[in-house]
Amino acid sequence: MDELWQQTKGKYVPGQEVDPKKFPKQIAFNCIPQIDVFMEDGYTKEEWKMLAETKKILDPKIKLTATCVRVPVFVGHSEAVNLEFEKPISPEEAREILRASPGILVIDKREPGGYITPVEAAGEYSTFVSRIREDATVENGLSLWIVSDNLLKGAALNAVQIAETIVNQHLLPQKAA
Repeated sequence: MDELWQQTKGKYVPGQEVDPKKFPKQIAFNCIPQIDVFMEDGYTKEEWKMLAETKKILDPKIKLTATCVRVPVFVGHSEAVNLEFEKPISPEEAREILRASPGILVIDKREPGGYITPVEAAGEYSTFVSRIREDATVENGLSLWIVSDNLLKGAALNAVQIAETIVNQHLLPQKAA
């Protein structure tokens, strides 16, 4: 955040030399397709963590890939997600399911500005889903745009909310007396 602030508050002119300190390249007015170090397979450690955590939470056999990109925002995580389902699902069905899901707000108007950006998600505890549409590259596919405030809705809050769900839905195995 400090480096982004330092690079943006000055009198930046395109083409002007910027001396990056924390990042491998200038962060202001730029996107860097590298978060953390590169691993032997070409993925970064952040991408590896994303893949490993998703497999741990959903299914070890799930197939996925990701490119994690550092973008010049002070707050927010954003994802362009493509999903492939076993059975057909329409964007309308997905909207209904997501609207009924706790912690998710669907803002999905097919008009200019009918979606949420990281700036709008800042300060909010919800995860916002927008741009729900068919993915024509796969059978039974959908594409979505998802944003949240990474400072409020991060690992710690997610862990607490998962624990609350487990307790509230009585998903813990009962100990024998």
